[in-house]
Amino acid sequence: MQTYMVGGAVRDALLGLPVNDRDWVVVGATPQEMALAGYLPVGRDFPVFLHPETREEYALARTERKTGRGYHGFAFHAEPGVTLEDDLARRDLTINAMAQDADGRLIDPFHGQRDLQARVLRHVTDAFREDPVRILRLARFAARFAQFTVAPETTELMRDMVDAGEVDALVAERVWQELARGLMERTPSRMFEVLRGCGALARLLPEVDRLWGVPQRADYHPEVDTGVHLMMVLDMSARLDASLPVRFACLTHDLGKGTTPESVLPRHIGHEERSARLLKQLAQRLRVPTDCNELADVVAREHGNIHRSGEFGAAAVVRLLERCDAFRKPQRLGDILLACECDARGRLGLEEQPYPQRARLLAALGAAMGVSTSEIARQAQERGLQGPRIGELIHDARVAAVARALAAA
Repeated sequence: MQTYMVGGAVRDALLGLPVNDRDWVVVGATPQEMALAGYLPVGRDFPVFLHPETREEYALARTERKTGRGYHGFAFHAEPGVTLEDDLARRDLTINAMAQDADGRLIDPFHGQRDLQARVLRHVTDAFREDPVRILRLARFAARFAQFTVAPETTELMRDMVDAGEVDALVAERVWQELARGLMERTPSRMFEVLRGCGALARLLPEVDRLWGVPQRADYHPEVDTGVHLMMVLDMSARLDASLPVRFACLTHDLGKGTTPESVLPRHIGHEERSARLLKQLAQRLRVPTDCNELADVVAREHGNIHRSGEFGAAAVVRLLERCDAFRKPQRLGDILLACECDARGRLGLEEQPYPQRARLLAALGAAMGVSTSEIARQAQERGLQGPRIGELIHDARVAAVARALAAA
């Protein structure tokens, strides 16, 4: 029995990055021998075990064979005769197909270290084409390692996979999982650039793919192209360390611009409502979590109004806060405003501009939240008022409170 550290831990150590998770491959062992040694079996599809003390994952060396389309169409084979090189050959990228033995010696049959030094993402073998999830994984690694390029032959292979319909067989949950992880990387725009470059984006997110080549008014958007703007917004969300719901809202806030009639371009009147409708379809298709979907819906509908809110009086500000559901979910308003700030600063030459709308609306919310709704309701009920009339009184009190706060600012 021989044990090797493999995959991302080896890659990150060579890059001088922190190693947070370590994976291990065991060669020359059977499941029975692993269990006798105290390892806890956890794998459903193939033999994976938890170390009795460290709880790190140890997998028996294995090979795999394609048996059908999509992500689940595989048969796995693990026995003592499977070699380390056999196991490494089934991995996705050369930089993930390296191992280290107990003495610290590097085992690198597919030249992953060379590709690390050259900053290249390259598939290991032609077996890459058998798993369409690997397209998403490669794109996610491009978002993590923005200085890496994709090998031309790997891009061509991914195009062949897309043309063969492999991407169409991906299940929604796995697409969302990889998309969410890519959005949280350092340079999320790279994920979408890679997916677009091989044709996968048009299959997975056609609402996003069609934004490239759509012009916008140059006085508002010096970068002009809507797709270029979207990538700048995503990277701004990473720069500002935004949460996943905020980054997803940034991704989907302008979907409606892809359906603006050519006769009215570069103006995009009404794109907010169109964005919300397209978002609903996308979220249902990918089974997007509720917190991401709900935040993105508000941002899609209201980002234009939030940008213009510096011109609003107290009554218009309160109506905007009501549409954002800010009185019921006050903590969420910060995320809505952060997404809008990313949108405003995700423009060519405007990356460092301030976004005063954020502070103004948060201050307005604070003032409005200071209104005692229970006291207003009590007094109204004593006067025999009910239902909608009480709501109107609360609204009016909030407008007055916001007016005082804005006047004092």
